[in-house]
Amino acid sequence: MSYFDIFIFGWNLNAFMFVVNMLLAIRVIRSKDPEELEEENEQLQRLKEEFDSYYPNRRYETLATYLIPFTAFFRMSFRILEMLSFFSRNSGTTMYDFMVYKYVSEINRAKEQD
Repeated sequence: MSYFDIFIFGWNLNAFMFVVNMLLAIRVIRSKDPEELEEENEQLQRLKEEFDSYYPNRRYETLATYLIPFTAFFRMSFRILEMLSFFSRNSGTTMYDFMVYKYVSEINRAKEQD
């Protein structure tokens, strides 16, 4: 297997994880009514703005993970395992609860480092 084949395989895995991520997002959007989604979106937007103030280059880091072979695959695999673990420990929670948990924990970690 040549290096080119390995890179193509890695990018295919990254693309697969991108599709999985989009399917998860579509599934969450379809499971909620528009008013509830709007309220959750407002809360998540506030958390994201605070998160972005601590991690201003996160968007570029995420883009780079999809361009580097295998990186997004491993990152998203870890995040999916983390989600499954969160849902198994906290019954009755939703994706919104997980996202709030992740934003708050990352913000608190950044505050501790300052």
